[in-house]
Amino acid sequence: MSLDVTALRQQFPILKTQIDGKPLIYLDNAATTQKPQAVIDALVEFYTTCNANVHRGSHHLSDEATRRYEKARTTVARFINANVNEEVIWTSGTTESLNIVAHGLAQKLQSGDEVIITEMEHHANLVTWQQACIKSGASLVVIPISEDGELDLAKFKAALNNRTKLVAFPHVSNALGTINPIKEMTAMAKAAGALVSVDGAQGIAHGGVDVQAIGCDFYSFSGHKLFGPTGIGCLWGRKDVLEDWPIWQTGGEMIADVEYQQTTFGTLPFRLEAGTPNISGAIGMAAAIDWFMGLDQHAIQTHEKALLTRANELAADMQGLRLIGTAKNKVGIMSFLLDGAHPADIGFILDRQGIAIRTGDNCAQPLMKRLNIPGTARASFSIYNTIEEVEAFFRALKKAQTMLA
Repeated sequence: MSLDVTALRQQFPILKTQIDGKPLIYLDNAATTQKPQAVIDALVEFYTTCNANVHRGSHHLSDEATRRYEKARTTVARFINANVNEEVIWTSGTTESLNIVAHGLAQKLQSGDEVIITEMEHHANLVTWQQACIKSGASLVVIPISEDGELDLAKFKAALNNRTKLVAFPHVSNALGTINPIKEMTAMAKAAGALVSVDGAQGIAHGGVDVQAIGCDFYSFSGHKLFGPTGIGCLWGRKDVLEDWPIWQTGGEMIADVEYQQTTFGTLPFRLEAGTPNISGAIGMAAAIDWFMGLDQHAIQTHEKALLTRANELAADMQGLRLIGTAKNKVGIMSFLLDGAHPADIGFILDRQGIAIRTGDNCAQPLMKRLNIPGTARASFSIYNTIEEVEAFFRALKKAQTMLA
């Protein structure tokens, strides 16, 4: 079954935008995805019909807001195959989710312990563990990648030992597009007795995330990478791990009993959710998941692969273009350089032609240093992009190449 991309695009109002009189070609989906009308409608409907705080009021609006908010948690739990709803912790996004884990881990680590990460990390999945190790006296161990952007699994396995307390790695590299073998890596880490934290920011939008099948202890992701609102995300964690995980923030919502000299914290999931939550964001995220799961998942994956395949064909025919990240197993992320051109200049010229891409270090400075490059230009494709847009992107690239020669 093929994907009706024309009909799909009609559900995204922003795709009708004109940039300097040219139709928008949005190729910055790894940074954030656009939102279908179903998500926009869910946000508007909440604020127009039942805006109230949750878990607090004794009136109809609060009851209805609470019902929708907790229904959204159920939607997320079902989407990732959590065992119970209590394993889904609402956060502001992947970064906060990872910080919850790292903040707690810092209190458990001690000198001599080790945390393993990889050379391909986003800063959110590097600085968090770096700081946890600095605070605790533990060591941060970094696993190398190959020139094509694949993790060295032999060195990963060799680095695991009885001092390894946690292993953290991305499901998908935001800078390279590499899909890591996370089930295999998780099994290796668990065999060594380590906790496993997966940065799922780039993996969540490609379907098929099953935390039970992965076998990890934590999986973090954001709504805005999955056609949902910004400012909302989730930390999934195994219930037996989260039940005694150190408290991240304190305030309302997460309390069972308070006296002036001591506090008893509540049960999951609320013990890790302090303050008034992003209620509309959670509802919007659930709307995005419902919308996404209503699509033919096989057709989506086939379409995304076709977009990357066509981009690779055109890249192979273009003189002076160097791909950064050529792993065999990739999502639709194409990072590249043009001979003699700074990525920022490429981005500026493409923008004048209505094409939105990302330029810079992709929040992965150590990776750029490892590759000995200042940064990249990055085009990232999503389900509403077309083959025609990929071809227009390369025509614009050739124009930029001529202007910058």
